[in-house]
Amino acid sequence: MESIEDLRYPIGKFQVLTSISDAQRRELIQQITEAPAKLRTAVQGMSDHQLDTPYREGGWTVRQVAHHLTDSHMNAYIRIKLALTENEPTIKPYEEKLWAELVDGRTMSVEPSLQILEFLHKRWVLLLRSLTPSDFSRTFRHPQSGVRNVDWILQLYAWHGRHHVAHITSLKEKMKW
Repeated sequence: MESIEDLRYPIGKFQVLTSISDAQRRELIQQITEAPAKLRTAVQGMSDHQLDTPYREGGWTVRQVAHHLTDSHMNAYIRIKLALTENEPTIKPYEEKLWAELVDGRTMSVEPSLQILEFLHKRWVLLLRSLTPSDFSRTFRHPQSGVRNVDWILQLYAWHGRHHVAHITSLKEKMKW
């Protein structure tokens, strides 16, 4: 039987590397490139009943996870742009759990979020591939977690996409869908 921890972190908890190579950056950018297609594949053909099934007891539904990925990745993209264009800007956190409870996150078709994620990632990947090594060390300040750099956010969001897609694919496997 899987533990709650296994269900919450199907690919393991996020672990940051303090320094990464250009090759590692390219791999992380590739993971960000692939995230929209992997999400689309994961939810493809799912019924409303399946989309409204939580990936674990007390967790978000598949629908909420899909919308959350788009919400979260939009915020990450903006945070990177702020870090690249301002001197250590303080970013605004958001209440992701409350966003997931809003009507769009709970009831809307996932298709608009899939489309937004696809086009957002096209812009994001173009931007990321244009960055110099010094750009990746640019920083922003998060009111709760302190100063972070673009390398950190790159690592986090490469993991984040895989993490949430694994929530969906693990549920589908468990339910034999």
